[in-house]
Order: sequence, then C-alpha cells, then structure tokens
Amino acid sequence: MFKFSLLILFFIFTFSFFGLEFYHVSPYALDAKSILLHPSFLHPLGTDRLGRDILARLIEGGKVSLIIGVGSAFIASFIGLILGSMAGYFRGTLDKIFVIIVDLFLTFPTFFLLLALVSYVNASVLVLIIIISITGWMTIARLIRSESFKITSQPYIKILNIAGISKLKILFKYYAPILAPIYFVSFTFGVGGAILAESGLSFLGLGIVAPQMSWGTILSGGKDVIEIAWWVSFFPGLMIFLVTFSLINISNYLQQITNQKEIQT
Repeated sequence: MFKFSLLILFFIFTFSFFGLEFYHVSPYALDAKSILLHPSFLHPLGTDRLGRDILARLIEGGKVSLIIGVGSAFIASFIGLILGSMAGYFRGTLDKIFVIIVDLFLTFPTFFLLLALVSYVNASVLVLIIIISITGWMTIARLIRSESFKITSQPYIKILNIAGISKLKILFKYYAPILAPIYFVSFTFGVGGAILAESGLSFLGLGIVAPQMSWGTILSGGKDVIEIAWWVSFFPGLMIFLVTFSLINISNYLQQITNQKEIQT
C-alpha cells in the first residue's frame, strides 16, 4: 500500500505540474457551444457550465492545491518543530508561555479560526498558505514538545549541558535526528489537512479567487449542477480523495517505522 500510495502521488504531481505540456487545452477558455458536455473524446472529463474543459482545469487547479498543501504543511511543521523543541529543551518560563499560546489557539475550532481569518483578507495562494500554517502548527508542536522532554531527561544531554556545549549544537546534532521521524509524519498529515482546508474554504467561496482555480473551487462550481452534470464535482473530489488517502497511508507507514525503531532502542 505504501508503494502504491507513492505511485499515486507521483502521478498526481506529474499530472498537475506537467499535464498542460501534453494536453494543449486552455483551462480558462469559454465555449458557449460546449456547456455541461459529458466526458467524451473531445473533452475526456467533460465541461462545466461555462463550457470550460474539466481536465485542463483539474491540471491547473492541482498546481494551486498542491502548492498550498505542501507550502502550508512545511511552514506549520517547521514552526511546530522549532517551538516544540525549544519548549521541551529550555522548559521553565518558555515552556509555560508555549503551553498558554497552544491552549489559546486550541480553544477555537481550527476550521472556524480559518474562516475568521480568511473573512478579513482577500484570499490568494500566499495568504492561504500563511493562514493555514498559522492555524495548523499546534498539534505537531505538542508532539515535538513531549518528545523533547524525554530527550532532555537523558543523561547524555545533562552531561552535554554541564560541559558547556552550545545549546544550538545540542538541538541540531542530538535533538534533530530523533525528532525528524515525527516531523515527517506530521508533515505528510499536514499536507492532506491543508488541501482539505483549502478545499473547504473554496467550497464556501472564501478560498482562491477567480481567475485562479483549485480543486476546491472546481468542486464548488459543480455543486449547483450536480444532479445533471455529476462529472463537474466528481473528478476534483476524486483528486482530493486520492491525495489525502495516499498521504494517510504514507503517514501510517512512517509512523510504523518510527514505532519499530523506538521498540528496538
């Protein structure tokens, strides 16, 4: 299942970033004579209610969805790694401030916090990456903090501190290799969560603004015609499902490897 999931992700990334090199149809072209056409040889995935080719739009929209997913997951995971490891290593006042900030963020449901932030700004790729990152770093930060507490309690860390070794050197040389598996597991989960968050916002009309498109906006565009044109919503929904499903499988595999290493040590 792990290799199959990697293959699916490879195909989707290749499809999204290089698809238009082989499929020479504009995702923006309107055609009044091709409104809501069924999938056919001319339009393999059909057309939407403005006569635009769904396959071309899936390719173009995939770029935006994947960039937002990977970008926001990377930033959120990196923030969580830095803050969590610092809180677990330095403890004391810094850890107390960390706990207060995390609890404050977790007081609000994540998606409603997203809605509140997006409603005050004009959404764009960069804005959505920043907002999703701001609302998605807490979980990994708590995991990293918990693991950092265990590392800090190890005798060799205490010896290094007594020896006056640079704290940055200790963090990068001794903490980073142990925390890396947790980071990668959280990152893969974060990519799927970010894509779902962007899709949800776009479905509600608060995400990517036209003429830009994402899988979420394409999905949203088909909700009013789903009874007569199922393909408009089905194919972007399928792409979101495949990416999320594959990332969950990869995350589970990485988590199993991490757990096996912990048992062996």
